[in-house]
Amino acid sequence: FVIMWELKGCPYCKETHFVNFAQKRVSDYIQSNLEVLQLNIIGDRKVTDFDGAELGEKQLAAKYNVRFTPTFQFFPERAAGLKSLPPEKREVARAPGYMRPDDFLALFRYVREKAYETKSFRDFLKTLPS
Repeated sequence: FVIMWELKGCPYCKETHFVNFAQKRVSDYIQSNLEVLQLNIIGDRKVTDFDGAELGEKQLAAKYNVRFTPTFQFFPERAAGLKSLPPEKREVARAPGYMRPDDFLALFRYVREKAYETKSFRDFLKTLPS
């Protein structure tokens, strides 16, 4: 499960959509392997957190210390046990800011393959073919 934090008018959010998501290999991989929820960092739409708290998007962003757009928050495959953890311990990975398409796709693979359990994202990148 992934939350993509965005802001209308954000040039890097636009770049993510028109460059990264526009690549079929990127969008196909993400759509086939993860659920993505797009939220507005200053929005008021009500969302329910893993602990059952119902908050506006802006309050949820603050709760998770999300300050930049785009930011991608990655959560484990199963939500069991997240309720009892503090917000900063619920994520398995985070990407604040724009990433080039190859690294962007690699980050989604890193999470989907659960490589975060044994190595850093930087070490994961070193294992990928050039």
